[in-house]
Amino acid sequence: MPAIVVPRRLDVAVTDHALNDLATRAQLSAPTQHVLPNGIKIIAEQIPVDAVNLSIWVDVGSAVESDDINGMAHFLEHMVFKGSDRLALGEFEQAIESHGGNTNAATSQDYTHFYINVAPKDFAKLAPLQLDVVLKASIPDEEFQRERHVVLEEIRRSEDNPDRRIYRHISELVYEQLPYRRAVLGPVDVIEKVTSEQMKAFHRQWYAPQNMTIAVVGNLPVSEMIGVIANYFEGDAIADKPQPKTFTPEKPFTEIVRREVTDTSLKQARLSMTWRVSGLTELSETYPLSILANILGSGRTSRMVQDLRENRRIVDRISVSNSAMRWQGNFQVFAKLNVEDVAIVEEAIREHIRQLHEVPVTDEELAKIRTQVSNRFIFGNESPKERAGIYGYYDRIVGSLEPALNYPDLIKSITKEDIQAAVRKYLNPDAYGILIVKP
Repeated sequence: MPAIVVPRRLDVAVTDHALNDLATRAQLSAPTQHVLPNGIKIIAEQIPVDAVNLSIWVDVGSAVESDDINGMAHFLEHMVFKGSDRLALGEFEQAIESHGGNTNAATSQDYTHFYINVAPKDFAKLAPLQLDVVLKASIPDEEFQRERHVVLEEIRRSEDNPDRRIYRHISELVYEQLPYRRAVLGPVDVIEKVTSEQMKAFHRQWYAPQNMTIAVVGNLPVSEMIGVIANYFEGDAIADKPQPKTFTPEKPFTEIVRREVTDTSLKQARLSMTWRVSGLTELSETYPLSILANILGSGRTSRMVQDLRENRRIVDRISVSNSAMRWQGNFQVFAKLNVEDVAIVEEAIREHIRQLHEVPVTDEELAKIRTQVSNRFIFGNESPKERAGIYGYYDRIVGSLEPALNYPDLIKSITKEDIQAAVRKYLNPDAYGILIVKP
């Protein structure tokens, strides 16, 4: 999502003097927001693209799970596609695909997301099917047992993936208490034991209308798109809203916490230096750090890439990211390098952070990033799927559409002083978590 993902450099160049015009063009129009009597939120917009995307954002992810059902949200995402009380196994996907549409889903720590892309003429017929499998998933026991093996194989493949293993080590280092330290897929020994009855209870608890946002964008009148969804829910009583779980962000590191692991599948070492920073509950705090991550590690002319890879040649690859989840985020520098250069690279990264404490980023760097952000925003919200994704994510996970609608202006408002203040608040060169993975 644009507010928390570091903008990537685009091949299409835009000159600085065109920035104001670009920001105006990139501005998302305010979509229609409508709440049905049962509490479900609908966000709808008509755009002149001959498709319709229906996205359902459910405010449930692995973070709300207890340890004994870790992985349930992801497992349930699989089971949703196994049908409902009125749709037999395979009927939903067959109906979508036979009309030339497509469907998919994703589970994260903070949400589960389902969507379909269909032709406008098919929306009234197919949208109720998507709603039905999500809200009224039947979770048949026979299919549950069969799909358990699929999920277990996915977990095993994940454990065989060195990048996934490294991500898990980083999560366990950065988050000592928050459930973000756990894998979204869950561990094998938990998934082997969970039951279909536990999943049905989980579905009843979290898949309530008031815990969802439905975003629909495409080439149909807004009243028609809302009407199709409203007709599906006609007569539904107001359901109880799930009791939300809240978590306390972990305090910043007070010293260097170092962890080394060996991974014999690698040919080169990996180094990750991570700082605990603000999450989406403090959204405005994420903007300066996202801009800084781009200045440090996006493109050949960014500071760390230029210094450590292009000039000194002590890393093969280096990237910088600011990732924010609901309750906490992390600012990370990640490098692929020769094991003998690990100490040199660590000290070089610390020196870059120290310099930022003393000297702000330049006007030129800031202007360049603003241009890149506007570029990406323009080309990243043109399709129904992209726009529905932005609307659903911001409403359900961030809690407001306003930051999405005004994103270019928000980025333009960030100053060098804001960035330096964020560095001094969050990025202590003498206190961070560091993971070194040796081949």
